[in-house]
Amino acid sequence: MSIILDHISYIYEGNTPLAVKALDDVCLQIPDGQFVGIIGHTGSGKSTLVQHMNGLIKASSGHIYFNGEDIYDKDYDLKKLRSKVGLVFQYPEHQLFEIDVFTDVCFGPKNLGLEKKEVELRAFDALRKVGLPMELYYQSPFELSGGQKRRAAIAGVLAMKPEVLILDEPTAGLDPKGRDEILHQVKALQTETGMTILLVSHSMEDVAEYVDRIIVMNEGRVMYDDAPKEVFAHFKELETVGLAAPQVTYILHALKERGLPVDVTATTIEAAADTVLRALG
Repeated sequence: MSIILDHISYIYEGNTPLAVKALDDVCLQIPDGQFVGIIGHTGSGKSTLVQHMNGLIKASSGHIYFNGEDIYDKDYDLKKLRSKVGLVFQYPEHQLFEIDVFTDVCFGPKNLGLEKKEVELRAFDALRKVGLPMELYYQSPFELSGGQKRRAAIAGVLAMKPEVLILDEPTAGLDPKGRDEILHQVKALQTETGMTILLVSHSMEDVAEYVDRIIVMNEGRVMYDDAPKEVFAHFKELETVGLAAPQVTYILHALKERGLPVDVTATTIEAAADTVLRALG
């Protein structure tokens, strides 16, 4: 078992009149190799949740276990944890700062104290995995497009060779083409390496297309935790907390109401097209 959250609660500005409970008794298990989507409206606790998983924030109460070890034990090495659980923040390109892309990607593994050859091999491998063209490796990161900057920033985390990759809104601000390219590359990475990936997203279409499991956060608690088709079956309940299902869910329900025998649990365009074609004979 990769990550276990055991009754995690977190209070911002604790012991003050401004105290706000951001997480409320959250219990989760994230097994190795799973692709998990985390959704919720703004303020639901999803970003706070993932920042607990690599020890960036410490819970007000509860325990977190990574590979069987309690990360809150007095002698636990949080630096080692953060090399194994990589967190890519929203707009990660704001963290790019070196003279060229390759040097920037080398920064993380270099800080692990690795030899220069190993650092450079890791950087090359990470840049290959995110699909950044080789001719861009020695350009200034500030000369790249938005999507290319996002890939370079993700490569900087991958060069640390994490076992878990957490992406907090990795497609924010990108156009549809850039968004699709990033998510397709992340899915390919997960398929190729078997890495555990957690994707925080506002896009229902994105999580429906790529993830194996969806965790819905609402007011700091887990509202749903299931396969995409099971979660989106509750689309009316999701609407009450400011969320929705993918557009195909609404289309399929409308067709069903008009007498077409379609499978309303389909959550992707491809699956929806298949069930409509079958229904039409």
